[in-house]
Amino acid sequence: MIIDAHTHLWKRQNGTVNGRPVFDIGGGKSSLGGETRQMLPPYMTNGENTAEILVSNMDYAGVSGAVVTQELMDGNQNEYLLEAKRAFPDRLKICSFYDESGLPDIEGFDGIKICAGKLSEQNLLKHETVFALAEANNMFISIDLADGDKQTGAMRELIEQFPKLKIAIGHFGMVTRDGWREQIKLAQNENVFIECGGITWLFNDEFYPYPSAVRAICDAAELVGFEKLMWGSDYPRTMTAITYKMSLDFIEKSRQIEESDKKLFLGENAQNFYGFGELTVPEKIKNMAED
Repeated sequence: MIIDAHTHLWKRQNGTVNGRPVFDIGGGKSSLGGETRQMLPPYMTNGENTAEILVSNMDYAGVSGAVVTQELMDGNQNEYLLEAKRAFPDRLKICSFYDESGLPDIEGFDGIKICAGKLSEQNLLKHETVFALAEANNMFISIDLADGDKQTGAMRELIEQFPKLKIAIGHFGMVTRDGWREQIKLAQNENVFIECGGITWLFNDEFYPYPSAVRAICDAAELVGFEKLMWGSDYPRTMTAITYKMSLDFIEKSRQIEESDKKLFLGENAQNFYGFGELTVPEKIKNMAED
């Protein structure tokens, strides 16, 4: 049973990067603040990154459930995520987007996403009301921190202030940046977990099967234990370099990680943390390249 702790969906990309717009220009490409980038796999040609395509990828890769987070470059996708959740209520958990304009909508959402490293006000203590909102409503916080330890001090204070709040720290603490272990150490607190969405992006120069990423995962486990770590793909942007199956295959085939730890990392931890119910393991379908 596998759960993806970090995916993205959008009906129409309408976000910003460095204050400049991000939007689809066709062929899976987007204008990213004036620069053309391949945002989606090139066969996703209409600019829509839908739940149906994600779930099809999940079925093929054997993934039972997924958490849909959000990102500033995609724009607020709350309306579409509610639609996606209605279509796949048992398989998707969804995050409302916090954009500093006020407290986020929470009706129908499971968690709240904070792109902390991109906030105009970088002091997380100035945002304590959104943490209070999540705790009071039994929601989780999905948060991508600024590189290294820039925000870990404030996070420790917030963790102490809201001890019952479940917090998932994304991008594996920005593992290729100096000071990443300080983010991992936050998971020494009971309700704080680490998810590895984007780890294949961060180790893209090395590429599959990402031996340094595997070593980093084992390194983090030395600090907090495998019971605090969760797999995430960062779908669909990482699928411009690899397939969805490859984003978990390098973990499944690793000989450096014990099978019992793989079960925790790939699904069991996320099922408990995010509150997934009973999930079905998708049937394995032989592909046309297999004998």
